[in-house]
Amino acid sequence: MTVKIFDTPEVQDFLKTVAGFDQAGGNERAKQILHRLLSDLYRLIDDFDVSPEEFWSSVSLLNALGHDTQFGLLAPGLGFDHYLDMRMDAEDAARGLAGGTPRTIEGPLYVAGAPEDEGYARLDDGKDADGETMWLTGQVRDTDGRPVAGARVEIWHADSKGGYSFFDPSQSEYNLRRTIVTDAEGRYIARSIIPSGYGVPEGAPTDQVLKALGRHGERPAHIHYFVSAPGHQHLTTQINLAGDKYTWDDFAFATREELVVPAKRIDDAAEIAKRELEGPFAEVVFDIELARTDAPELQVRHARPRAKEDAQDQASQLAGTARV
Repeated sequence: MTVKIFDTPEVQDFLKTVAGFDQAGGNERAKQILHRLLSDLYRLIDDFDVSPEEFWSSVSLLNALGHDTQFGLLAPGLGFDHYLDMRMDAEDAARGLAGGTPRTIEGPLYVAGAPEDEGYARLDDGKDADGETMWLTGQVRDTDGRPVAGARVEIWHADSKGGYSFFDPSQSEYNLRRTIVTDAEGRYIARSIIPSGYGVPEGAPTDQVLKALGRHGERPAHIHYFVSAPGHQHLTTQINLAGDKYTWDDFAFATREELVVPAKRIDDAAEIAKRELEGPFAEVVFDIELARTDAPELQVRHARPRAKEDAQDQASQLAGTARV
């Protein structure tokens, strides 16, 4: 039997009590947001006639997501990260900030404190026997085409099996993670290996949610970037390598057309010698354009829990426990 009680005075008064509206203490913004969230969920229970069995099954799944610290993995899969990017794009448009390399999602696997190098860095530790050598290079420019010297280009990506150092204890510390400061011409060079795409853990809570939606949890091969320079808007982005099976079917909705980059295979002996490599390699070129801004708050990345970013912050400590 289906009943509807959401709009009754009793339920509406109850919601206000649950949200703390009748209490003097607490955070008013938190009260307003929780009241809205609970109202939407209570109405959903009414509209879809959610049974106690369905409700408690959902609670169990939420507990499992929290236990495995997978909310940060599920969030992009449910489009939250991309939706926040869409909002920031709209904010940029409202401010009159135009041009620049498109942003896209950060993901949950950044680790603060990677070693810093000038102009060139080798990201891999040379221990990945299946890794194909990658020569990653580009130039950072402003929207007028002028090189940005001294820009900080932070790069991180997976190994040939889709694992990230720190979260994958089999890898060396900061493997495939570096910060490169651009040279006088705004250029950066990184020697590394071609990353593999990866999927959410089979049978894990995130996988259960996606399968309930008839969706997969696969990501294409990609490379993450933070790019920053004084007087310029901070950029969070990532490139997808062209030709990957999931380039246009990324469960995290991170693909943007301007950020799909080819990996050109090179076996010319002169080119190999020029880079002092041992054999054929894949060249990936990604030029970056930063928008200018005088607003200090736009020149830094937004605050969020990140592994090893703040040893005193419990949220940042928990960000380092993600199971992916």
